[in-house]
Amino acid sequence: MTSNYHQLTLAEVRPGMVLSDVLLDVQGHVLLPQGTTLTEAMLALMPRHGIAVLPILKEEVSPEAVQATLAHHEARIAHLFRKNDPDSDSDWATALLRRFVSDFRLGPQEAAEHG
Repeated sequence: MTSNYHQLTLAEVRPGMVLSDVLLDVQGHVLLPQGTTLTEAMLALMPRHGIAVLPILKEEVSPEAVQATLAHHEARIAHLFRKNDPDSDSDWATALLRRFVSDFRLGPQEAAEHG
């Protein structure tokens, strides 16, 4: 098996996920080859073959994708709170809401750096 996988129960697996290894039934017969993209029909047949856990390929997230997501959230928060001055104490309720939303979307460390 590759190191870039995790074992998921059948209830956690969704159509579109990819097998990280060959899937064998209880007798050791190959049900599906490595790299198979799972469909709803395939998942529905797993219990019939005694399959309860599947080796699923982890999706790699590039640092560029993470930065793009953070930038998107920052821009969205700035737009949503465009009428609120974060340095003003006059509207403490909106400032508090902005902080909570920023912490949720960006994480507490990122929100403090960008807030």
